Amino acid sequence: MTHKLRRFVIFPLLALCFFFKLSSGFRPRHFNLSTAGTHWSPAAATWYGSPDGAGSDGGACGYGNLVSQAPFSSFVTGIGPSLYNSGKECGACYKVKCTRHPACSGKPVRVVITDFCPGGPCLTDSAHFDLSGTAFGAMAIPGEESKLRDAGVLQIRYARVACDYSGKTIAFHVDQGSNPSYFAVVIEFEEGDGDLAGVDLKQTIISRRYTSSSINEDDDQWWAMQQSWGAVWMLNAGVELQPPFSIRLTSKYSGQRLVARDVIPAGWQPGATYRSRVNYL
Repeated sequence: MTHKLRRFVIFPLLALCFFFKLSSGFRPRHFNLSTAGTHWSPAAATWYGSPDGAGSDGGACGYGNLVSQAPFSSFVTGIGPSLYNSGKECGACYKVKCTRHPACSGKPVRVVITDFCPGGPCLTDSAHFDLSGTAFGAMAIPGEESKLRDAGVLQIRYARVACDYSGKTIAFHVDQGSNPSYFAVVIEFEEGDGDLAGVDLKQTIISRRYTSSSINEDDDQWWAMQQSWGAVWMLNAGVELQPPFSIRLTSKYSGQRLVARDVIPAGWQPGATYRSRVNYL
């Protein structure tokens, strides 16, 4: 085969291979839900709590009374084990819609995972949403909410979507049990992917061997935090930690990292909430 002929055959083959790589599920390093298409799947749905409520006061993710306040605004859901993933999907966002019941509007409703549904149809269904009364009723034709809530187990469609909190930045609510050597936080309002695979903390230690403006390089390190439960992440350091703290978040869906620098100030208090200047979108 001549040199020109080889070049004529090889170059198109390389281009064809590249095309198939792109079209066969290749995911760039920072592929995320804000750029992904919407893919609908079947699921079942029920509702709990009051008809116009937020399901429960807080739920298994640890968000407390935030579930009834903006930006969640009671559009929340408990989820079965198949999607809950031991709490790592707390904060993930989905759209749900129904079309099979006469009271269904067919319009999608965005909800956030804030709770866990461990038994009954939540356990046996391949995917199950135990929605708040507010979210369940929002799938209905206006004025038909009560009829839809009386439907029992409802067949719906669901899709994973990006979370959008209208420019709200990520917040860190310090657990009441935190102390100088044990630090735990509820992480709130992650836009975009919404879920977390890892959280790390970096303390700011001022070395006594240097001036007050110097930082000991040996102490400039990230400590891996452990998921305690739900959206609560903790670090049991065993030694007194030196604030301010920076917190690094790693998205579970896309692997994107985000750093909230010095977000926990010196003099932090258990029970207090500290808002960062960053978010994923």
